[in-house]
Amino acid sequence: MDRIVVIGGGGHAKVLIGLLKKLPWNVMGYVDPEERGIILGVPRLGGDDILPELLHTYGRCGAIIGVGKIDASPLRTTLQQAVEAAGFELPVAVSPHAVVNDEVALGPGTVVLDGAVVNSGSETGRGCIVNTNSTLEHDCRLGVNVHVASGATVCGGVTIGANCLIGAGATVVQNVRICDNCVLGAGSVVMQDIESPGTYVGVPVRRAK
Repeated sequence: MDRIVVIGGGGHAKVLIGLLKKLPWNVMGYVDPEERGIILGVPRLGGDDILPELLHTYGRCGAIIGVGKIDASPLRTTLQQAVEAAGFELPVAVSPHAVVNDEVALGPGTVVLDGAVVNSGSETGRGCIVNTNSTLEHDCRLGVNVHVASGATVCGGVTIGANCLIGAGATVVQNVRICDNCVLGAGSVVMQDIESPGTYVGVPVRRAK
């Protein structure tokens, strides 16, 4: 597989296109309901309805979800399941400027962006984002569709459930467990387990809603 399509054309898609152009793939273009013009030299191919035609024309292709994540929505997982069911492969994309150490398992469709560090023994589920300059320390476990936002630090032995967002610059201290469907605000600090879905902010975090 050397051809890849980006699903979505917004800001996160732009970051992914910039990353993919550094990797040994041919970025054919992006699909989006809206015409957003050329993105970093990459054209819009059409809406999602063009995807079966691409497979018919080119055969084996990869797809990567370029829709960002700012909440606990499962949307990215839904999109990933749809493109996989259509016949696209879901590669892992790791920036050449990231550090992924030994004995790390990254789920299909996961992206690790510039300056990120994923340390030994950590695992992610499908479709995760380890964003710019964020850190996953040793032996962390991320569920599906988790976004560790720019500059966030997840300390050793942390478990994070599905669909969570760890906000920019947030810190999760060692061995904490966070349940599914949680949003941690930017700069927040988690010092004990979170057992109820919701939005949490502050130092230390408290439930906002």
